[in-house]
Amino acid sequence: MQLPSINICMGSSCFSRGNEQNLAIIEEFLFEHGLSDEVDVELGCSICKEQCSKGPNIVFNGKLYSHVDASLMLKLLTENLKNES
Repeated sequence: MQLPSINICMGSSCFSRGNEQNLAIIEEFLFEHGLSDEVDVELGCSICKEQCSKGPNIVFNGKLYSHVDASLMLKLLTENLKNES
Protein backbone atom coordinates (compact mmCIF):
# COMPACT_ATOMS: atom_id res chain seq x y z
CA MET A 1 0.00 0.00 0.00
CA GLN A 2 1.37 3.38 -1.01
CA LEU A 3 1.23 6.15 1.56
CA PRO A 4 -0.44 9.42 0.59
CA SER A 5 2.26 11.95 -0.26
CA ILE A 6 2.63 15.68 0.25
CA ASN A 7 5.50 17.50 -1.46
CA ILE A 8 6.02 20.96 -0.05
CA CYS A 9 8.09 23.38 -2.09
CA MET A 10 10.49 25.06 0.30
CA GLY A 11 12.15 27.23 -2.34
CA SER A 12 12.53 30.84 -1.24
CA SER A 13 9.50 32.09 -3.18
CA CYS A 14 7.07 29.44 -1.94
CA PHE A 15 8.50 29.56 1.57
CA SER A 16 8.06 33.34 1.83
CA ARG A 17 4.59 33.20 0.25
CA GLY A 18 3.21 30.81 2.85
CA ASN A 19 4.64 27.30 2.76
CA GLU A 20 6.29 27.85 6.13
CA GLN A 21 2.78 28.23 7.58
CA ASN A 22 1.43 25.38 5.42
CA LEU A 23 4.12 23.05 6.77
CA ALA A 24 3.06 23.90 10.34
CA ILE A 25 -0.59 23.24 9.41
CA ILE A 26 0.31 19.86 7.92
CA GLU A 27 2.37 18.83 10.94
CA GLU A 28 -0.40 19.83 13.35
CA PHE A 29 -3.11 18.09 11.29
CA LEU A 30 -1.14 14.85 11.05
CA PHE A 31 -0.39 14.88 14.80
CA GLU A 32 -3.97 15.70 15.83
CA HIS A 33 -5.40 12.94 13.62
CA GLY A 34 -2.80 10.30 14.50
CA LEU A 35 -1.49 10.21 10.93
CA SER A 36 2.16 11.05 11.49
CA ASP A 37 3.24 7.58 10.31
CA GLU A 38 0.53 7.28 7.64
CA VAL A 39 1.55 10.11 5.29
CA ASP A 40 4.80 10.61 3.39
CA VAL A 41 5.79 14.28 3.70
CA GLU A 42 8.64 15.42 1.46
CA LEU A 43 10.39 18.77 1.37
CA GLY A 44 12.04 20.01 -1.79
CA CYS A 45 13.24 23.11 -3.60
CA SER A 46 12.34 22.33 -7.19
CA ILE A 47 9.07 20.43 -7.07
CA CYS A 48 7.03 23.42 -8.22
CA LYS A 49 8.51 22.97 -11.70
CA GLU A 50 9.30 26.65 -12.19
CA GLN A 51 5.86 27.77 -11.03
CA CYS A 52 7.27 30.20 -8.46
CA SER A 53 4.91 33.02 -9.44
CA LYS A 54 1.96 30.77 -8.55
CA GLY A 55 3.27 29.85 -5.11
CA PRO A 56 2.99 28.66 -2.54
CA ASN A 57 2.92 25.34 -4.38
CA ILE A 58 2.20 21.92 -2.94
CA VAL A 59 2.02 18.57 -4.71
CA PHE A 60 -0.57 16.35 -3.01
CA ASN A 61 -0.66 12.74 -4.23
CA GLY A 62 1.00 13.77 -7.49
CA LYS A 63 -1.28 16.74 -8.25
CA LEU A 64 0.11 20.29 -8.20
CA TYR A 65 -1.84 22.90 -6.25
CA SER A 66 -0.87 26.56 -6.48
CA HIS A 67 -1.71 29.61 -4.38
CA VAL A 68 -2.18 27.31 -1.37
CA ASP A 69 -3.26 29.32 1.66
CA ALA A 70 -4.18 28.01 5.12
CA SER A 71 -7.83 27.47 4.17
CA LEU A 72 -7.02 25.47 1.03
CA MET A 73 -4.35 23.50 2.90
CA LEU A 74 -6.87 22.37 5.54
CA LYS A 75 -9.40 21.53 2.83
CA LEU A 76 -6.85 19.39 0.94
CA LEU A 77 -5.82 17.58 4.12
CA THR A 78 -9.39 16.89 5.17
CA GLU A 79 -10.56 15.74 1.72
CA ASN A 80 -7.53 13.60 0.93
CA LEU A 81 -6.79 12.08 4.34
CA LYS A 82 -10.25 11.56 5.86
CA ASN A 83 -10.10 7.84 5.10
CA GLU A 84 -6.64 7.43 6.59
CA SER A 85 -7.56 8.07 10.23
